[in-house]
Amino acid sequence: MSILVGYVPTPVGEAAVSAGIAEAKLRGEELLIVNSTREGALVDKTVASENDILRLKSAAEAAGVTAEVLRPTHRDDLAEEILELAREREVSLIVIGLRQRSQVGKFIMGSHAQRILLQADRPVLAVKAAD
Repeated sequence: MSILVGYVPTPVGEAAVSAGIAEAKLRGEELLIVNSTREGALVDKTVASENDILRLKSAAEAAGVTAEVLRPTHRDDLAEEILELAREREVSLIVIGLRQRSQVGKFIMGSHAQRILLQADRPVLAVKAAD
């Protein structure tokens, strides 16, 4: 089994990977780091650089955890992409980062994290970045 972490190159994404590494070490499982980009996007701030990927894999390796980085593309539904990968790879845990947003922001923009929390058919660990 493995643990799936949704990663974006932000403090929230870093917190999610750190928690994922800790859980993978605790459970003796492999870590799947997912950095999905929007299909056809010319500019996407959620794309991890090669340096980010190498740093994440090194951090996992230093903790004694085997890590694989997946870089799929998604159309409009990132939450569904994460949930589908979790089902396909039969992961034991999904780890996501949460950021602060106002109630109005959640209503207008929706929330991938909220959809993952509500629709996942397996445990989800939601973490926040340190202040």
